[in-house]
Amino acid sequence: MSQRPPSIYPVILSGGSGTRLWPLSRAMHPKQFIRFFNGQGTSFLGATLRRLAPDKGFAPPILMCNNNHRFLVRQELETAGFEAHAIILEPAARNTAPAIAVAALAAHEQDPDAIIVVMPSDHVIKHESEFVDAVRRAATVAATGRLVLFGIKPTEPHTGYGYIHQGASLPGLEGRAYAVAGFTEKPDRATAKTYIESGTYFWNSGIFVLHAATLLDELAKLAPEVLAAARAAYTERAEDIGFERLASTPFSRSPSISIDYAVMERTSRAAMLPIDVGWNDVGSWSSLWEIAPRDDNGNYAKGEAILEDTRNCYVHSERALVSTIGVDNLVIVDTPDALLVADRSRAQDVSKVVERLKLSNRKEHEQHLRNLRPWGYFETLSLEPRFQVKLLHVKPGGKLSMQMHHHRSEHWIVVKGTAKVVIGDEEKLVRENESVYIFATQWHRLENPGKVPLEIIEVQIGSYLGEDDIIRSEDVYNRAAEETR
Repeated sequence: MSQRPPSIYPVILSGGSGTRLWPLSRAMHPKQFIRFFNGQGTSFLGATLRRLAPDKGFAPPILMCNNNHRFLVRQELETAGFEAHAIILEPAARNTAPAIAVAALAAHEQDPDAIIVVMPSDHVIKHESEFVDAVRRAATVAATGRLVLFGIKPTEPHTGYGYIHQGASLPGLEGRAYAVAGFTEKPDRATAKTYIESGTYFWNSGIFVLHAATLLDELAKLAPEVLAAARAAYTERAEDIGFERLASTPFSRSPSISIDYAVMERTSRAAMLPIDVGWNDVGSWSSLWEIAPRDDNGNYAKGEAILEDTRNCYVHSERALVSTIGVDNLVIVDTPDALLVADRSRAQDVSKVVERLKLSNRKEHEQHLRNLRPWGYFETLSLEPRFQVKLLHVKPGGKLSMQMHHHRSEHWIVVKGTAKVVIGDEEKLVRENESVYIFATQWHRLENPGKVPLEIIEVQIGSYLGEDDIIRSEDVYNRAAEETR
């Protein structure tokens, strides 16, 4: 290894199915993109990006995400104020091992001595500066050829976490890093209680600090199919307007396996660094309640709420006033199209509701009424059999695709900003309190040429109003047809 300090690359895994915090999280908008606290200023992903930001001496991050979330990830980077080393798109869900293998290849390509810090995108770290110090300490351990896991000092006999058994101190690293004596995946409560009492078991945080070359060597020995698929997919990747698309066919050949099972539980190079930094994986509404700022009765309320004789509740309202009387230990989450009421101790069972929504072919598990797009968003205001009313919000510089509909006409009324509208061969500016009408089968495009958001009320009238009645001839965001439905 060279004498210069190795580059430390944050690797952020931004996947997620949007089930555990439903109805606020959805498949197309999972929890890492939601702003829960801090005056709605920072999402979980935004906080993760800033945690090891370039201005703190770290390399630009490598983000792993799926195709559906790529524009949301880019928006979070823009909000954070810096660029990524790479935003790499996984063509299929194959768990964490192949994703981390690809990230290690990307970092190693840039710096043969690179250290990668692998983090989920949706965890909370209360003590940020202590975490940064721990990462730097772990990087010195990783630079010796170790694969470091962060172990979290447990505060209760939690049955939803994996546990790491602390072994002996590593030679030359006494008191700083330890061998791993074993792993246990989600023990029962009695077993977890004995772990707590022993003082030698720690929660597995899912955060790793790894020497990229060492990880690749261990993958070659312990999970060669994973490494081969990752290497081929990365080698054959394609650039797409700032994203890097992994090749689908080779990536799909990888076993679907976590990095824990593929490497960490089998390698002799694993090391554990205990940390106590106010970590929470926010895996349920109950865990979100635990970190929320609560009143004297143990309640957290966001939005309009009147809580009478109410204790230990989490209340989130998007629009309507929520009133409670004489209740305890509830989670109440009200969104425009779905309401959840659950005992806080059963909040993890929300995934069962999501599964029933899928089996019923409903859409509430997938998308909100407000559908985010790279150009802004649209929100359904009213939907009837032969007409629909939407709000279109187009950010400055946003540009919708050139498109046409077979079964509906559209009436656009500008209520804020100025629109550049193309209808057929005609282009014109449409200002506030002006409108245009688009017949079925007319090609048209909408753009915001200004510096303030453009908002339009769109009235659709026709025999069929589905999003799949859109024929596109040009899209500046290179989206496939199914992405816009």
